[in-house]
Amino acid sequence: MTQAAPHDPVPKADAGPARAGAHIGKRLLAMLYDLLPVLSLWFLLGFLFALGYTLAGHGTRENIAPWSLLQWLLWLCCWAVTGAYATASWRRGGQTLGMRPWRLRVVAADGSAPSWPMLRRRYAVATLSVAAAGLGFWWAWFDRDRLTWHDRAAGTRVVHERKPQR
Repeated sequence: MTQAAPHDPVPKADAGPARAGAHIGKRLLAMLYDLLPVLSLWFLLGFLFALGYTLAGHGTRENIAPWSLLQWLLWLCCWAVTGAYATASWRRGGQTLGMRPWRLRVVAADGSAPSWPMLRRRYAVATLSVAAAGLGFWWAWFDRDRLTWHDRAAGTRVVHERKPQR
């Protein structure tokens, strides 16, 4: 077990190639990159809902009514599939597709791989952070450890990996 650097407030099981406190700007850029696979999943869900609506006998010219129960179900499914994408990516390798180019990784506070309950809590609180006009994300600008609300609630952190040495 290696000892954490003096500036690192959370000791890690393996200091390895990562350091603590990924900058919020890189985290937001990674989220922007993640919009591409997430939008693809949403388009697929929208297509399946529209196809089901049409096959259920509602005709080809009628859309799903705004604010209807079916539209709320579609949004709930979009939220769930986004959560499945994020949590599965974080659990599998600690990274979503958008985090890879920025060399960001989600880890537990001790540096180990986060558990499923931690990741589900992280996603749920991140949803609340977004719903609160992004305040949970902007909090990282002022937090001494650069942690967001969902990092604090779930016991996780996003670390920035150093470039591999050649």
